[in-house]
Amino acid sequence: MSAAAARWRARPHTAAEGVHYLVARSEDVLGTLPVAAPDRAAAADLPPWRAAEYTAARTLLRALLRETGDDLRGGPVAARPGGRPYLPDRPDLGVSLSHSSGWVAAAVGTGRDVGIDVQAPSPVSDRLLRFCCSPEDAEALAALPEAVRRREFAWIFTVQEACVKAVGAGFAARPWSVPVALGQRAGAWDRVHWSAPRAGRPLPVGCAWTERRVFRQVGGGGGDGP
Repeated sequence: MSAAAARWRARPHTAAEGVHYLVARSEDVLGTLPVAAPDRAAAADLPPWRAAEYTAARTLLRALLRETGDDLRGGPVAARPGGRPYLPDRPDLGVSLSHSSGWVAAAVGTGRDVGIDVQAPSPVSDRLLRFCCSPEDAEALAALPEAVRRREFAWIFTVQEACVKAVGAGFAARPWSVPVALGQRAGAWDRVHWSAPRAGRPLPVGCAWTERRVFRQVGGGGGDGP
């Protein structure tokens, strides 16, 4: 382990048995941890901003795997055609990545599919509130001060995104249809369970996982962050 990796102080959050995730600033990840050669090579032709979020997310995932005892040791982090990440050398592990406004998140599930989403609060229209929330919650959110409304809606949408990532379907699964109530911190959607605890979280983040791993062929899809 390098001296920089030894200084890494982030500790994984545990969402469920065998399900862990990390959230960090991209600049902190890239300023502290070495980028693996396969990730650096894969990002070589990307625009600088995209290369930074791409390498930061994968570097955070590798740090998470080291913390949970599943060090990839330079092995590849690949992506399916729809963008969903997977580990060719570790088909027993489900992984997920996310990025938003200089932050990255990574999740891993042992024997499970997982989804992670991080969102920096941003302006939200009344139409989007009605589209993603129950009528009662949309009305309550619309009445909140702007900053509070942005943050509360971001908590809802991170869960919706994480859930559809967990099933590998992306927007095809209509994330806005996942029922998440204002202020809700844990729940279930079909065969997916999710958690969005707020204590110690620098910005809204949701983590979702399946009861059991559903193995898919490489051709499977579902967008999943960087």
